[in-house]
Amino acid sequence: MQINELIQTVAIAAIPILFAITLHEAAHGYVARHFGDNTAYLQGRISLNPLRHIDPLGTVLLPLLTLVLGGVLFGWAKPVPVNFGALRNPKKDMLWVALAGPASNLAMAFAWTVLFKFASASPDSYFAEPLMGMAVIGIKINVVLLVLNLLPLPPLDGGRVAVSLLPHRQAYQLSRIEPYGMFILIFLAITPVLGRVLLPLVGLVEKFLFILVGV
Repeated sequence: MQINELIQTVAIAAIPILFAITLHEAAHGYVARHFGDNTAYLQGRISLNPLRHIDPLGTVLLPLLTLVLGGVLFGWAKPVPVNFGALRNPKKDMLWVALAGPASNLAMAFAWTVLFKFASASPDSYFAEPLMGMAVIGIKINVVLLVLNLLPLPPLDGGRVAVSLLPHRQAYQLSRIEPYGMFILIFLAITPVLGRVLLPLVGLVEKFLFILVGV
């Protein structure tokens, strides 16, 4: 990828990537506050300001590398702190706090799909083509984050959903994986396994969104 092409790609990708990652984390904080935990609120993390959520590696470097080198486009922000013990019903409310992030990504993916539809129908290609490119990246990053975070591996959101739904004994056993969860995820990411799991699911969700919007 030449330097001019790289700059253009980064400029188009910056907005959808930043919104996908930061709104995901802000949604966790907002729902946690709703159910009684003010930790994220007191730390100023229930915010749409990307600077409050940016992780140099996960929000900047990793998405940039995947844009340049190809592969599964994904990343992460600084996790929003949640004190599950402060929730009014910790085991039950954990489900809604965990689902808030993926739900925000699903909503954003839908919005980007709608934008893609209107941009593709625009007769003004000068503005339509960059908007379509931005929308494609917005759809991709949000669907990847949606699917990735629903994997039942703590500390991913899907792991916390599983802990919330499982009986206490099984939930405790699964929660013990959490300190090692990111190492497991990184291992899966550097092998073909993660791509083989994610890509078919990502394709199905994207196809569903395009059918839903009528693209």
